Amino acid sequence: MKPGIFLNKPACLFILLLSFYTIRLSAQQVDTASYLKVGVYVSPPFVMEEAAGLSGMSMELWDTIAARLQLPCRYEIVPTLRELVSRTSTGNFDVAVTNLTITQNRALRIDFTQPWYDAGLRIMIDKDRGAGLYDVISGLYDAGHLRAYAWLILVILVATLLLTLFDRKFDKDFPRRWREGLAESFYHVMSVSTSGGTSRKNLFGWKGRIFSALWLVCGVAVIAYVTSSITSVMTTLSLRNQVHGLADLSGKTVGVFTGSVSEEYMSASGMQTLSYNNIDEAVRALHAKEIAAIIGDAPVLEYYGHTHPEAPVAVVGRLFRPDKYGFGLPLHSPLTKRITVELLGARERGLIAALRRKYLGETR
Repeated sequence: MKPGIFLNKPACLFILLLSFYTIRLSAQQVDTASYLKVGVYVSPPFVMEEAAGLSGMSMELWDTIAARLQLPCRYEIVPTLRELVSRTSTGNFDVAVTNLTITQNRALRIDFTQPWYDAGLRIMIDKDRGAGLYDVISGLYDAGHLRAYAWLILVILVATLLLTLFDRKFDKDFPRRWREGLAESFYHVMSVSTSGGTSRKNLFGWKGRIFSALWLVCGVAVIAYVTSSITSVMTTLSLRNQVHGLADLSGKTVGVFTGSVSEEYMSASGMQTLSYNNIDEAVRALHAKEIAAIIGDAPVLEYYGHTHPEAPVAVVGRLFRPDKYGFGLPLHSPLTKRITVELLGARERGLIAALRRKYLGETR
């Protein structure tokens, strides 16, 4: 009998099970690796999360390209643009899909495809925003009118006291009790100050008439000053609240989207900003007067205004800081060129223009 290796039945069974598990695990790994990990950031109208799944201009374009390249995908939604770029740069995502602006800082961290959309930044404001009572009082204080009002109140109180002493001495019908006398004098002083007239009787003939006339002139002057000062402050506040461009937002806090180009641009401009994960959060802050305006991608702001006609918002000013959108991939990704070629084909076939008309109604 030739020498050889003898294996008993339990050992053979163990080797067989181990081989089956290894083959199955390898098949699972190959199956998992065959799927692209696609990170998406919800930003209507480019990426929208609906009950039936993800939709939007970017999603339809990407689905078309992935189908032509036979690339099955698995999608994961991230809450901010910053996280989308960060996880793409580390290879956690194979492709980043949204309205992703191509910038130099991002290009140092991730690859970009051929740009497929031209955009830029615009400003969204609250149409119903007006000057409240606190704003008016603050404006009066800043203009120095509140100090003048304090002096007017002091003059009225002194005039009330002097008129009470005068009438107690010369008018026998004047109330003798101080409380009633002061109330009567205060009424006459305020009548002259607010309406320019009073029913007070004349005690000194023509001299009294001249004095009363001079007092009426003073009352008219007080009314004119108070009215004009409040009107000027409210006019100033109205003009100040009007926003037509970035210059009108100087010294104010604006809302931007976390990790977006608008956040980088406004921070570099030295403006005070508050960051929000999405446009719904930013609009709520705008209505709550936490911010004076929202700075964001023009198509995103315009689409929100178009699809929310009940919301008192308006997109104002011209487009500024023009930019371009592309899909993002990890550095040196072998898919970058293939996807770029498909994007060029989609543009030549008119697909991108058709998607633009579908979601934004544009024909450019």
